Amino acid sequence: MKIVILDGYSVNPGDLSWAELESCGELTVYDRTAADEVAARAKEADAVLTNKVVISAGIMDRLPKLKYIGVLATGYNVVDTEAAAKHGITVTNVPAYSTDSVVQMTFAHILNMTNRVAHYARLNRKGKWSSSPDFCYWDTPLGELAGKTLGVVGLGNIGYKVACMARDFGMDVFACTSKNSAGLPPGIQKTTFNGLLGISDVLTLHCPLTPKTKEMINKDTLSRMKRGALLVNTGRGQLVNEADVAKALADGQLGGYGADVMTQEPPAADNPLLGAPNAYLTPHIAWATVEARKRLVAIAADNIKAFAQGSPQNVVG
Repeated sequence: MKIVILDGYSVNPGDLSWAELESCGELTVYDRTAADEVAARAKEADAVLTNKVVISAGIMDRLPKLKYIGVLATGYNVVDTEAAAKHGITVTNVPAYSTDSVVQMTFAHILNMTNRVAHYARLNRKGKWSSSPDFCYWDTPLGELAGKTLGVVGLGNIGYKVACMARDFGMDVFACTSKNSAGLPPGIQKTTFNGLLGISDVLTLHCPLTPKTKEMINKDTLSRMKRGALLVNTGRGQLVNEADVAKALADGQLGGYGADVMTQEPPAADNPLLGAPNAYLTPHIAWATVEARKRLVAIAADNIKAFAQGSPQNVVG
């Protein structure tokens, strides 16, 4: 089997081994592939793996040998799955490989906004503590999570684990979820999205992007949140209206925004969030721990092996 990885660098910039995938067939890895290079690079491939390179219906029309597309991620919107089905191409993804890493990043953002670790580390490198007349100093409000209310939008693998961890911090946890309230563990109470807005000291987004959830955080919903509440988004950038969030930060309606995802990635240089007060943005790296990426490669290899054996797993579309 001839296997081509179109954008391997994002998954493995050199700190991992491709050995598990090499054991599946003849492997060719490209760090990055432009849109106009896809067909030429994949023309002899039986299997193509992609992280963010789009494989459209037009591309598939030009790849008669292609039998399999493996998405090196959980989201698979980069592949036209309807076209793949018409061509008889199997499409798979890699689910649940980064749950622990994303949960960890969610709390990294929450704790950064409550304890301001990055802020004080930056000031201390400039000599602020060294020149202090007292043994300590602070110039921002500091707060505990215990006793605060966490609102969780979406209670899938990630949202559920965030909710459980929040209980260990002593938080009151409410969730907007399709799950039956009787099946939720003690300490997690079900409510509506509108219900979350008015009670959450911290609101964290873990729902899929759908027409219903697109820009669910906007001028109207932000106005119904507690003044000074914190918002975290490690889900999808399009869940929020970024201009409205930036204005809410500037007005003080929103106390902080911690996000690992944006509507456009990389963001435009004039994106209002880049200069907004109390906006803390990480470059879509919640999934990118070494451990998560190792799991990703291992599951991707297992997907190909299962396909080759006639029993494909993690099939999408």
